[in-house]
Amino acid sequence: MDEAWSNFMITGRVTDYLKYKESHEGSFDTTGRGQNIVVTGMVLKVMPIGDYDRRITLLTKERGKITAFAKGARRPNSALVAAATPFSFGEFEMFEGRSSYTVVRASIQNYFREVQEELEATYYGCYFLEFADYYCQENNDEREMLKLLYQSLRALTSAAYDKRLVRFIFELKAMAVNGEAPNVFSCVRCGEKENLRWFMTRRGGCICETCEKKDPSPEESSRFLLEESTLYTMQYIISARVEKLYTFSVSDSVLRQLLAIMKSYRAVYLDHSFQTLKMLEGLFTG
Repeated sequence: MDEAWSNFMITGRVTDYLKYKESHEGSFDTTGRGQNIVVTGMVLKVMPIGDYDRRITLLTKERGKITAFAKGARRPNSALVAAATPFSFGEFEMFEGRSSYTVVRASIQNYFREVQEELEATYYGCYFLEFADYYCQENNDEREMLKLLYQSLRALTSAAYDKRLVRFIFELKAMAVNGEAPNVFSCVRCGEKENLRWFMTRRGGCICETCEKKDPSPEESSRFLLEESTLYTMQYIISARVEKLYTFSVSDSVLRQLLAIMKSYRAVYLDHSFQTLKMLEGLFTG
């Protein structure tokens, strides 16, 4: 067993797995047509097709989000059952036709069973998958989103982290990766980097104390007087590497404010209704 694989088995980090994968590339061509390719990724969504097949949506390192067919995956003894299961992460060998992919075999490295065995974690995890499916695009560089999704699912299984905080970190970082995060580093009116006391949802970020006094915002429902730790937390999440995200906790008051800000921001800037979020919020508070 080589060093790259050993590191991945110890840490569980997707970056270590990708290093292992890169050191063993060469057996398959990942760019051709009409031949087999191998991609590294996670199953985001599964749909039944006909009596025995499934269509899966994968988030991959090599090609962003792709859709593939897993023939016979609905048969109980199929070798592709694991390859056609949400949360499954590993290598997928596929035949690439002119207009579609067909899964040939898969080597699953992490099923995230701990997520699926706990009800609340399952709902959070399914929301993360739907969120990633919404944001990610085919043939786009989605390596950061793949890392974020992997690390966030791992965080859900740890008793050290409040799942509501994990959710906020995932949502804000996903927006940052896709260039849609709020500006929390300077005043959106004057550019001042100090005294950022207010967060204004419809202005897309923070307002300094001076600008707020000059021109108070009438939008009370989307205006937040920031706790200092709330601002620092948002700045850290947006600027930190994915591998360093799940290294802290916050007070209950800060968490409540973070969640309120995200709910407000999501309602204004995400033109999408997440079904899994509705179920999550219907069953669990926060």
